[in-house]
Amino acid sequence: MNGLVKGRVDIRKTLISLVLIGIVEFIAFYMFIPAINISSIGFWFFQGVFVLLFFLTTFTAKSNDVLGYNILTKIVGIAMVVAVVLVIVGSFFSAKIFNASKYASLIEVEEREFAADTPSAEKTVNDIALMDTASAKVVGQRAIGSLSDVISQYEIIKSYSTIDYDGQPMKVASLGYAGFFKWFNNRDKGVPGFVFVDPVKFEARYQKLDKAIKYSPSGYFNDNLYRHLRFKYPTYIFEGYYFEVDNEGNPYYICPVIKPRVGLFGAFDVKGAVICDPCTGDCKYYKVGDIPNWVDRVYDGDLATRKYNWYGTLKGGFINSIIGQKGCKMSTDDYGYKVIDGDVWVYTGVTSVIGDQSNVGFVLINARTCQAIYYTIAGAEEYSAMDAAEGQVQNLGYKAAFPSLINIDGEPTYFMVLKDKSKLVKMYAMVNYKKYSIVATGTTQKDALSNYKKLLKTNGIVKGISEDMYKTKQTEVASIRYIDLSGDTYCYITDGEGSVYKQLFAENESLIFIKEGDMLNVTYEESEDRINQLISYDKINN
Repeated sequence: MNGLVKGRVDIRKTLISLVLIGIVEFIAFYMFIPAINISSIGFWFFQGVFVLLFFLTTFTAKSNDVLGYNILTKIVGIAMVVAVVLVIVGSFFSAKIFNASKYASLIEVEEREFAADTPSAEKTVNDIALMDTASAKVVGQRAIGSLSDVISQYEIIKSYSTIDYDGQPMKVASLGYAGFFKWFNNRDKGVPGFVFVDPVKFEARYQKLDKAIKYSPSGYFNDNLYRHLRFKYPTYIFEGYYFEVDNEGNPYYICPVIKPRVGLFGAFDVKGAVICDPCTGDCKYYKVGDIPNWVDRVYDGDLATRKYNWYGTLKGGFINSIIGQKGCKMSTDDYGYKVIDGDVWVYTGVTSVIGDQSNVGFVLINARTCQAIYYTIAGAEEYSAMDAAEGQVQNLGYKAAFPSLINIDGEPTYFMVLKDKSKLVKMYAMVNYKKYSIVATGTTQKDALSNYKKLLKTNGIVKGISEDMYKTKQTEVASIRYIDLSGDTYCYITDGEGSVYKQLFAENESLIFIKEGDMLNVTYEESEDRINQLISYDKINN
């Protein structure tokens, strides 16, 4: 009789323990919101903690005389062992050593010719987006700095998304609550707007929304975007969330959903995306092939380059990737985003696996479709080019941002901005991809381009570059001025017709002999704003 009572007490204690652990687990789930998915390592860890807690609680109880109690304990113990074995076995058979060809086949790479596929950027050099996220943060902060009701309660969320907005490259970021108490005081109002940053003009503007954002990564409890998504899609494994704006100016969060393509835990890849309206909370899931064209970013740069690296290193087999490494290639350490024909592309250089500080080519990967295009061009690795550009202005201490690769007269060219300590753009630089000792800088894009063209001609890389593109004119000097720009002195010559001819004084110190009233025969590169780049001049005897 005493044993029966003791058994009932122990079973009651076990049930109470089970209920309490269940309550704690629900609270922990609400806090940490893991995916309920067997392919998520986080799920196994989360569940394992509470199963282990229950097992330890029941194992330490003195209840060996209760058959049911012992059976429950054994079931829990067996479940733990099975789970551990499943994770180990699943990880083992998902490994690259057994599935090299599957990993390599997750992306198709098309090879193209750079010069034929990429139009020359001479006429559009002023329209190339070069701003990086660090500079966008500085410029974006200025857009809300004068809005006292905004800046006191909200802050710009750290991550900026590069998008195509009505045919133009743009960086966007939502505002977020500046801490728990700011959320508590403003949760009924929501987040009032977001920031556009033009990466070409280096301008920003604040966009106030008619209907405020309710679900934000900076929100707490049920106002948190990720928690909102988790309760709608408890089994989905999300690969982050990216703020975007459609062409009508409506804000959305694009939330890629990933799954393993190999085994239980191997080769995670995008299977679709949830598009969430943060103002209303409405969500809709799209398979990867059905995602609307206005969406720009489904594949993050990390995932896109990881897929390319699987292709580049494993297409010859796992053993070859370790021994011999014949034909093995991988992306360089960083990447950027480029807007081309209405789509956002991930750009990165490609180098051999031995890491010799040079590129064998570069790859563009569509951030929505994961279409990959590879260009075979041997040249300088991005950071080598950045170092070369910084070396030209080492006296000023400017730092180069990650470059964009453009075509100048058939020559692949790194184009980048040079920033001061405040992350503000001060100059532009062009570095030849094949020969990174050829470096040109300028305070404007056109200045950098003009100086770069001269270097190409001087070094014999491009011949016949000047006569067809430059104009010659006889003109009278109306005024001449010398202006300092970012540490360099420029000479500005204005003629009687109001046209201006500009040249860096250090390139041609004979400019000091020009006086008002002189007649000159000038060779120049014409500009639409009538501030033309002076190439050379000859004085005409009066």
